[in-house]
Amino acid sequence: MALPSTLHHFDVTLSHVDRGLDLKFAVKAARHPSETVERLWLRLLAYCWQWEETIAFGPGICEPDEPELVALGPDGSTRTLLVRVGRPEVSRIEKDLARGGGARVAVLFEGERRLEAFLAEARSGRPERLARAELAAVPDMLLRVLAQREERRQKVGLTIVADHLYLDLGGESIDSPLVRATV
Repeated sequence: MALPSTLHHFDVTLSHVDRGLDLKFAVKAARHPSETVERLWLRLLAYCWQWEETIAFGPGICEPDEPELVALGPDGSTRTLLVRVGRPEVSRIEKDLARGGGARVAVLFEGERRLEAFLAEARSGRPERLARAELAAVPDMLLRVLAQREERRQKVGLTIVADHLYLDLGGESIDSPLVRATV
């Protein structure tokens, strides 16, 4: 018998200064039994980083061909945003860009080394295919700190300004750069 997913509740206060966003919202994220806490946090950070009114979690680990986050247009069926997290392959991002119907494509990598490996692979192939993708990484150090917080209900304050993340987790403050790159 398969183990069920664990539901995590995040009460988020988001201030994305560069985009002029000041929001409070609740997010429920199902954590698959095989998903690490780091990846759960990475999905939440990507959700906040790319926040749009219609953004939602995709099917996740269960369907690797589908993006972790999707935003839909006003018609409710056209994808306007596709977000991958973790360690996506270059070919997967190329497919998202080709089949996305003009949707923005963003990737939030788990660490700078993974981002650098992706860039090296992309540049050895046809880098022009990936020019439209928005690429960023969350440093390993931040993910290690966040991984210690496994509570199923948490309050998260996140301020994003000039590619820097400032988190308030129950009175504990953490900050880290958001490492950006282009192909």
